[in-house]
Amino acid sequence: MTTDPPKDTLVRFLEARFACAQACTDCARAGALRVSALEPGPAAPPAHGPVRPMSAWDSEREGLRHGLRRSLLLCIEVCDATCRLLSEEAHQDEYGLRLQVEWCRAVALECAHVCDGLPDAADCAEQSRACARACTDFLAILD
Repeated sequence: MTTDPPKDTLVRFLEARFACAQACTDCARAGALRVSALEPGPAAPPAHGPVRPMSAWDSEREGLRHGLRRSLLLCIEVCDATCRLLSEEAHQDEYGLRLQVEWCRAVALECAHVCDGLPDAADCAEQSRACARACTDFLAILD
């Protein structure tokens, strides 16, 4: 004979699940805004003379920007997938759910760290940390 969990435990579980899904959505949105700010603008034609070759400093900066975009895009994808998984009502494998939420927490913390190094990215870092906290809170409910 199986017994249902106490009602307050179920309510806490659902609240934590919803809060985690919402935080994942907010994190993905903030990351998307940062990525859109990093998109290259239209190339301006040179005013006069030949185009100068890219310096080592420019090349390094472009490489960092590419790595940053990659980190943010990963965060967007993982947070979005986690939100979708948490929003499903079908019976889910607890182990799979736990792995996804733990992965989301790790990626969100990495995203926060990346955003800390950017000017005007405080909102992205804050949303990423909020997502990681919500994931931690939800994982505590699963224990």
